[in-house]
Amino acid sequence: MRQLTNRVAITTVMGLVALTGCAAGGSGTGNSAAGGDVKLSLLTFETPNLTAAYWDDIIARTSAKVPGVKIEKLVAPSAEQRNEYARQLDSTGGLPDIMVAVDPNGLAQAGKLAEFGLGELADWSDPTSNSFSGKVFQLATNSQTWQIYYQKAAFEKAGIAGPPKTWDDLLAAVGKLKAAGIKPLVIGGGAPDGLGPRWTFSQLVANEVYAKDPKWLDKLVSGQTDFTDPLFLKAATEMKELAGKENVVNLSATYAEAQGDFLAGKGAMFPMGSWFPAAPDKTQQEQIGVFTMPTQDGSIVVPTYTGGGLSVSAKSRDVAKAKKWAIEFSRENADGGARNDALFVALKGYQPPSDLPPLYNATLDLYKKGKAAGTVTPAFGSEGGVPALPSGFMVKVDSALTDLLNGRSDVAGFADKLNAGYKELSK
Repeated sequence: MRQLTNRVAITTVMGLVALTGCAAGGSGTGNSAAGGDVKLSLLTFETPNLTAAYWDDIIARTSAKVPGVKIEKLVAPSAEQRNEYARQLDSTGGLPDIMVAVDPNGLAQAGKLAEFGLGELADWSDPTSNSFSGKVFQLATNSQTWQIYYQKAAFEKAGIAGPPKTWDDLLAAVGKLKAAGIKPLVIGGGAPDGLGPRWTFSQLVANEVYAKDPKWLDKLVSGQTDFTDPLFLKAATEMKELAGKENVVNLSATYAEAQGDFLAGKGAMFPMGSWFPAAPDKTQQEQIGVFTMPTQDGSIVVPTYTGGGLSVSAKSRDVAKAKKWAIEFSRENADGGARNDALFVALKGYQPPSDLPPLYNATLDLYKKGKAAGTVTPAFGSEGGVPALPSGFMVKVDSALTDLLNGRSDVAGFADKLNAGYKELSK
């Protein structure tokens, strides 16, 4: 079923490329819109938090600050498919002029993206966090973290005093929730946005792999280790133990469905990214808490990605204006990103609005604690820069995770699938 779903998704992407490819990319010809404005394509994606209206508003406000630019909005088939979609557009010669949160790995090394000079990045607090040998091809505009949100009422009903602090505490909480007739987890692994298992697993990889061996990815890329490494197998074993289908509301739920299930109280815990606090309404904000994925010893580990901003095609119709527009977008969208996507804005001196929801501030506090403790790690699949996992590899991870959680694969088989996929894509 998963293979069929993936084929349908790919077919959808290819069909959309056929429909939009001719208009999508930067041709370098200086194509102008009415009145002499240059027309630039912008690839975005939509989520429950980032709606079409949201994008239309920020596009209009940014364009008002950058005269001479007319934006043509393109929307990826789903948030999950934006990287594949950008690369499919590129294969037709239609790489968009400007792209939102598209993984630069592969595109950067191939000379497909325009470089931002450090002089253009004076406002950024960590401009080279997602760099390639010191070169910046994507604006490192925000930080995002991964943690577990929970329903306070469900914990109270199950007799759980507070957020689990250790791995054993977490497993005990899972047992109490099941005994109380409450599904412990909401994850969701259904297409087209079946990233829930990945976002859960990245937290376990942070705890068991990156926190214990910060150079693990370097070793993987250089061939010194693979996915049968005991550290990685430990994370996979914990994943199956925690998030097997018997503990999850509905592994076939899409991202939007999973979020809706959690907000409706159908499951107690929701491993999710730091953008989630933008979703609950005022009442729900008070009913939900947050904690980091517990470690064996109770220490705090926070998987984090800093980057995710805009990148520009090296063959844009007007590279200079496209870069100027991308930079202005980052400034103009700072408050909007914090409000609508709960982003931790990585611009120097930026102060979030004082009226952001409680969950935003609680999640930000966890990030600050991780930074203070020196236990902020990369997030598996969102490491950024180099070294990096091969482009397209995380799609294989998503499929293998679904098989692991559904019982179609054991931990050894999971590692074998990842090794085979990694070898295939690393040729």
